[in-house]
Order: sequence, then structure tokens, then C-alpha cells
Amino acid sequence: MDRTNASGNGNYPPLPPPYNPQDYGQSSYSGMSYQVGKGNVAVVSPPGAYDNTAHPEDMAAAAGDREFDQAPPDYCQGLEDSSFSDSAVRRGFIRKVYLTLMLQLLVTVGIICAFLYWEALRKWTRANSWFSFTTIALVIVLIVALSCCDNLRRQVPLNFISLGLFTFAEGLMLGAATVRFDAEAVLWAVGATALVSFALTLFAVQSKWDFTGLNGSLWVLMWTLFSFALLCGILRSQYLYILYACLGTLLFSLYLVFDTQLILGGKHRKYQVSPEEYVFAALNLYLDIVSLFLLLLQLIGLCR
Repeated sequence: MDRTNASGNGNYPPLPPPYNPQDYGQSSYSGMSYQVGKGNVAVVSPPGAYDNTAHPEDMAAAAGDREFDQAPPDYCQGLEDSSFSDSAVRRGFIRKVYLTLMLQLLVTVGIICAFLYWEALRKWTRANSWFSFTTIALVIVLIVALSCCDNLRRQVPLNFISLGLFTFAEGLMLGAATVRFDAEAVLWAVGATALVSFALTLFAVQSKWDFTGLNGSLWVLMWTLFSFALLCGILRSQYLYILYACLGTLLFSLYLVFDTQLILGGKHRKYQVSPEEYVFAALNLYLDIVSLFLLLLQLIGLCR
């Protein structure tokens, strides 16, 4: 409807005054009331100041040095102190890992003591060499299953059942290996392993050196040590056996520091283990400690 028809029709009141584009910024407005249509609906505009939003550049000039392009506030502040923050989850993860590791080591030491001090079991193990090879095969199968199957190590209670079977099989394998050594040498190896593991754990916690980026280098050193073990098997020299045990102890000491820093995480850690992988983390630490024990036992037995 145009302006002429609207003003000529007696059923409609006059239109409100037009907006003056020359008035920018804030201006006083006295307000008005007018009727819409033929009904009893009325629009009331209260008096007061209004803002000109059509020309923000003029408002900025009128407001002086006021900034309109500031970023909104960061609403993520304060969430770091929540009980579900990453540090809290990490601490719970570390407690689970080391509690699981402690139980594994206690079960393993108990099985080893049974093979050492139960004379009938000790003689039977020496007479039946197939038992040692069977336990080795069972341990390898369980390691591959736990490493490759995510559901096997994440679903409760399947992960604890599989880890318990692995720990029992590993204890039987270690018990079958220790019957060929003196009980005193085995106890010395247990004490040395505990001391070295504790010292390396403290070093991994306190050190600012990040070992988590050395995964490729440690893997190369592992295959080099395996090739050296084949050479020792061919030459059959006691001095080569001692050198192999020393190099293996050094390598698995580095692996223990590496796996410990993966579990602890932190700002100076390049990689971290997921909090859901506490069974896999405990398995890694357990294998590092067991490998240290076997190499130290071999080293002590060769040097006696």
C-alpha cells in the first residue's frame, strides 16, 4: 500500500514520522502509540534513547577509542581443575598399572620359590625338559593374543583373566629356568632386579630426558641383540655369554625407562599410553622386569 492511499483512507491513522538518517549515534525519542489494522491492537514505542546499528563505523567514531573487534572470553578456563581432568585420570591410571604389576610380581616370586624349595618339583622339572618348552610356547601365544587383540586386554573381567593366565604361565617358565641355578644365585638375581627396577623407575620419574621418542632405535637394538644371541649360540664362548648378558641388561633397562615414561606421561613426554590400556602397560613393565631378571641371573651364574 503506498503512502497516498494510506493517508487518504480514513480507517488508518497517519504513519509515524520517517527516520532521519542524519541522526547517528544515540538520540532522544519521545515515543508514540499508533493502531495497527481495524482491531484493538496498538503498538506502543516507549520514549528513550536508541542506538544506531545501521552504521557501526559512525558509532565507533562517536564512542571514541572503543573497541568492537575484541575476541569473546575463553569459557574453557576453570575446567582444568575438574576432578575429571587429564592429570586426575593419569594418576588413577598409574595406580592401576603399578597395583597390577605388584600382584604379578608377587605371584611370580611365589611360583619361583616353589620351584626352588620343593625338591620333588625341582627334580621332576629337570627330568622333563618338555615342560620348559611347553611353558615357553604358551607364554608366546598369550603375549601375541594380548598384544594384538584390543578387546582381550580392555574388556573386564576378560582382561584380568587373560593377564592372570599369562602371569601364571610366565611364573612356570621362570620356575623351570631357575631349577638349573643355585638358590643363592636366584635370590641374588631377584634382589638385583628389584634394586635396578626401583632405581630406573625413580630415574624415569625425575629425569627431564625424554626416552619416549626412541622407539625405533630401541627396536633396532633389540634385533641387533637377537643376532648377537645367535652368534653366541654358534661360538659357545663364556665371555660372549657375559657380554651378551651385559648388553641385554642395558637394553632392557632402557626399555624399562621408556615404558615407565609412556605410563607417566607429562609435558616433556612425546608419547603417552592411553588410560584404557592399563593392562597392556602393566604387561610391558612386567616383561621388562622379567627380562632383566633372566639376564642378571645368567650374568650371576656365569660369573660364579
